[in-house]
Amino acid sequence: MKWLIAVVVAALFGLGGPFIGSANAQSLWSQLREDPGLVVLMRHAIAPGGGDPPGFTLGKCSTQRNLSAEGRSQARSIGREFRGQGVPIAAVLSSRWCRAVDTAKLLGLGTARSNSALDSVFTASQQIVDRKKRQTERIIRNHRGKSGVLVLVGHQANIIDLTRIAPSSGGAVIVRADKNGNIKVVGQIPPP
Repeated sequence: MKWLIAVVVAALFGLGGPFIGSANAQSLWSQLREDPGLVVLMRHAIAPGGGDPPGFTLGKCSTQRNLSAEGRSQARSIGREFRGQGVPIAAVLSSRWCRAVDTAKLLGLGTARSNSALDSVFTASQQIVDRKKRQTERIIRNHRGKSGVLVLVGHQANIIDLTRIAPSSGGAVIVRADKNGNIKVVGQIPPP
């Protein structure tokens, strides 16, 4: 429920933090190439609908909401942009939901590994939401000062919970952990 409130507030008041527009795009791409410890929180590519259908089973893609042809093309395009910009990738992790796994693989930025910390919290209890947030924050903190960008492919609700920003499908929020371990938003990359 917290994530829904954050989306409504962001929509009503135009909140969302730094955004990579044409004016500052090259600056953010430069940071992604050069600054240690940056993490990309990417929402999976286009998967029509919302949530998951009744009878959803983890690991059984036929029961889930999946990427459309447009979503598969979008994921490939995002990966091409990262490669074209020369962004060094340290690792790619994804939620275990098929649409996130497929997005991570189609990016073509290296071997993608699933991590349950990134699983969707869309319909989760507050206890699970809080636990996954702590786990994801730990992943981000552990990347502090390391070279290469860590790409975490997950879900809008999780990204909202971490950043109060609601990216569209294929959009991303760039974050880093500061010296005190606080997660700070650096910028956003809109979907192609």
